[in-house]
Amino acid sequence: MDWKRKLTSRKLWLAIADFVGMLIIAFGYAESTATQVTSIIMAGAGVIGYLIAEGLADSANGVTTIVEETTIETESEIE
Repeated sequence: MDWKRKLTSRKLWLAIADFVGMLIIAFGYAESTATQVTSIIMAGAGVIGYLIAEGLADSANGVTTIVEETTIETESEIE
């Protein structure tokens, strides 16, 4: 299965948002709550789609990303 293609599918995310929204209403929550949750799902889908598309574009152009691990010290560790 091509997960990259599935995760960038608008149809998939609309189906998920619709299903979750209907579940929220079925459990007795307000329509405004369902609207807010489905909006968050669709916004997240947009971010996921963008990240995957940019990653695919970068890999097609031979761009590699190097991520360095950074350790952050808390105040208690510094003292």
